Amino acid sequence: MAEPVLRVRALAKQFGGLAAVAGVSLALRPGEVQAVIGPNGAGKTTLINMLSGDLRPSAGRVELDGRDITGFAPERIARLGVGRSYQKTNIFGDFTAFENCRLAAQARHAPARLLLHPALRHAALNEAAERALATVGLAARGDAIAATLSHGEQRQLEIAMTLATAPRVLLLDEPLAGMGAEESQRMVDLIRRLAETHAVLLVEHDMDAVFSLAAILTVMVNGRVLASGAPADIRDNPAVQEAYLGTAEAAA
Repeated sequence: MAEPVLRVRALAKQFGGLAAVAGVSLALRPGEVQAVIGPNGAGKTTLINMLSGDLRPSAGRVELDGRDITGFAPERIARLGVGRSYQKTNIFGDFTAFENCRLAAQARHAPARLLLHPALRHAALNEAAERALATVGLAARGDAIAATLSHGEQRQLEIAMTLATAPRVLLLDEPLAGMGAEESQRMVDLIRRLAETHAVLLVEHDMDAVFSLAAILTVMVNGRVLASGAPADIRDNPAVQEAYLGTAEAAA
């Protein structure tokens, strides 16, 4: 088994008297999808926000390749190789799909001395943008204005922007939200391909997708880990069935 690239040790986030996340530990390995599921308010997005640097933990530790990155700024964590997507699509609607990816690549790769020169002259940035679009299946849509893309394509574009920064870890927050069946299947296929070369943490409510993709499932309830293990074990766990999956899902 590969060594974890990202390790979370007893991570916690307190908002006043509310423990949004309490003592969560995870280990993300390359070539593997680990999914975090749970009811609304379980603390899943708060967890991702701490891993990406958008929130500073109240306690605990986040390690990337054994290095303590707890509380680092989001841009610093991104430059170290941790990319994320958001529940609400986060793209530049007035720019083309290609320009969105090139800007993302520029934020990660371009030396400061080059930022005053036209971006189109930076072959490495353009290649990174083109490669990212091709990976998510948008190679033919590079010239399209991002706001005109379908919802599913916009979600693909957001992941392409993340890939343009050359991450090793992907934090995907509900990437299938709002999609129809065909778009959802394309996203599932994409995540499966990405997991071949990345460590992936997936937060998702689509249980069919979760059980199809995840090697490890972690169930959160009220900010705490209720259970963690192989999908079959989680499906058969009585506490999980009662707290989240429900009798219909458990019988499936």
